[in-house]
Amino acid sequence: MIYELQGRHETQGKHIHDEATIRELRKSPEFAAEYLRAALEAADEPRVLLIALRRIAKARGGIAKVAKAAGIERESLYRALSAHGNPRPPTLVAVTKAVGSKLTVEATE
Repeated sequence: MIYELQGRHETQGKHIHDEATIRELRKSPEFAAEYLRAALEAADEPRVLLIALRRIAKARGGIAKVAKAAGIERESLYRALSAHGNPRPPTLVAVTKAVGSKLTVEATE
C-alpha cells in the first residue's frame, strides 16, 4: 500500500506498521531480542530504546501485565516508556526482565 506522507494517511501507515511489528514481537522471542539489541545500538537516539520496550511490552501482554511483573506501577511504566520518558536503570532492568530479556554490556573495541 502507498500512503501519503502527511495527514491521516501517515498516521494510518504508522499504525499498521506498529501493529505488524507487535505481532512479530509476540510470535518470536528471537526477533524481540534482536529488536531490543538494535534499539540499544541506536545510542545517538535514546528514545528508540523506549519505543522498542513499549512495543515489546504491548506484545508480551500489555503495559499493565509487564508493569505488574516488573513490580512497577502501571502509570509509572507508561510515563517511563513515553516519548519523553526518562526511566532509571533499575526500571529498565526490571522491564527487560519482565518481557523475557536482559540488558548486557560488552566492550566496543
